Amino acid sequence: MVTFKKFIRDESGATAIEYGLIAAGIAVAIIAAVQGIGGNLKTTFGKVEDALK
Repeated sequence: MVTFKKFIRDESGATAIEYGLIAAGIAVAIIAAVQGIGGNLKTTFGKVEDALK
């Protein structure tokens, strides 16, 4: 019974899950930003390429 009470009070697993969710959220934000910037860079380099021809 004492072991079960210790298990119920232990919050270290919850903390790890919270950090994992934060890391996943940051990763999604980075991916979205890179995809947005990538499209703009492709357009910019296309204009430079056309200007050099």
